[in-house]
This record gives sequence, C-alpha cells and structure tokens, in this order.
Amino acid sequence: MPMPSDKEWIRRSFAATPETYDHSAELQRQVGGELLRRFPLRSPAGLVLDLGAGTGFLGARLAASAAVEPLLMDIALPMLLESRRNHPDAGMHRVCADAERLPLKTASIDQLYSNLAFQWLQAPEHAFVDFRRVLKPDGRLVFATFGPDTLKELKIAWASVDDAVHVNRFLSADELVAHLQRAGLVSIRVQSMPLQRHYASVKALMQELKGLGAHHVNQAGGRKPTTKSELQRMMQHYASQMSAHGIVASYDILFVEACR
Repeated sequence: MPMPSDKEWIRRSFAATPETYDHSAELQRQVGGELLRRFPLRSPAGLVLDLGAGTGFLGARLAASAAVEPLLMDIALPMLLESRRNHPDAGMHRVCADAERLPLKTASIDQLYSNLAFQWLQAPEHAFVDFRRVLKPDGRLVFATFGPDTLKELKIAWASVDDAVHVNRFLSADELVAHLQRAGLVSIRVQSMPLQRHYASVKALMQELKGLGAHHVNQAGGRKPTTKSELQRMMQHYASQMSAHGIVASYDILFVEACR
C-alpha cells in the first residue's frame, strides 16, 4: 500500500481528532488572542478569511470583534463541522480546501487571518503569492507563526539520541519578510514574542504538539521512521531536565502583517 502524501497525512490527522482538538490547543488560543490584540481587524472589515480555521476559535473572535461573517477554511472537513457545533450562531461561512490551493477568485478577500497554521505549508513562498492574488487592492494579510527558536529544548533532547531532524525548522523573521516581498506584498510588519510553557510530562507536550503540527517534519526526504526506543530515550533525556513545575518548552512566536 503506498504511503499517504504529507497533505493527505495532515488531512487524516485532523479529521480523526476534531472533538478532542480544543482540549490540547491552549497555546493556539493564547496566541490567537494576542494576534488580534496586536493586529485587530481593520474597519470596515469587508470579507475576512480565517485560513487553517480548525474548530473555529479565531473565526468566532473575528466575528465578535467587528460584527463580520468570516469565511473559515480548513483542509479537514471534520474540523469545520466541529466549528459549526462549537459556534452555531456566529454567522460564519465554511469551505473545506487546501491553504496552498485557494479556491477563491482573484481580489476577493479584504483581510486574510491565520493563527499558527503556516507550519503546515509545504511551500510558503508560493503560498504567499496566492494569498496576494486573492487579496483585494490594499487587502491585508495577518498571521501568527512559529519562529526558529521554537521548541529548542525538544531539539536538544532529540540531539542526544541521533543527528536526524525530528522538529521542523521554522522560518526567521528575515526569511518571512523576504518571501512576502518577493510575493509582492508591502508594508510588512513583524513582531516577536518569546513564550515559555510548562507541561506535566514530555508526553503531555507531545500531545499538544501533535495537534499544532509544530513537530511535524516533511517525510519526503526519506528519513527513517523513529523507533520506539529512540522516542523513549529522547523523553528520558527531556524529563531529566524537569523542575518542580514540570518540563519547559519555549516558543518563538512571530506576528506578521502585510498588505497587497
């Protein structure tokens, strides 16, 4: 049986866990709230797209903040169905589609928001070109994503096991700006926020990361699967650094605004 592509793996992963996703997405809610505080909806809001909407947290906040009816888009249909159960009266519209293949007309979106979803993009430099395409003249792209110092403790723990790449490499602010500029976007602003969170165990951290995709690594390079013993050794090394408050995980959060 052929192995599923990365996109199909992502779709299946989220399709399997919509009811439990919100229980392990506290980080996403915290960052989403901060994203709206730093870069609130511009008025008049117009047509707003929430890309990688998941179970509807950010979309509901967008709807409440400016009395708009945002368009929620996600690659996993069960996530969108869960968002409808979570927010039945929020006046949100939903489309199941791939963020890198937007089924939208050119110059149809006034503001495009996304919260901790871009780590799933296979080719962000090409995605930004399409984001610009769907934005109206003077339209606005606003998103939160992970920066390069994210999960440095986890990377160190894996380095004690082998020299393979087990955690995504996240783009720096300069790299993001360069991609956005090449896509033709302007008036780019980037703000950063270091964040540390404590977890009761390495397993608890891994469960949250599974939903966020922060530790997902593209398998296209032929990297061998991680064995159970390698995973246990990594967890033992990480747990050896535990304090009275549990283990620490660092997040490097980048908040970005750009205009068409």
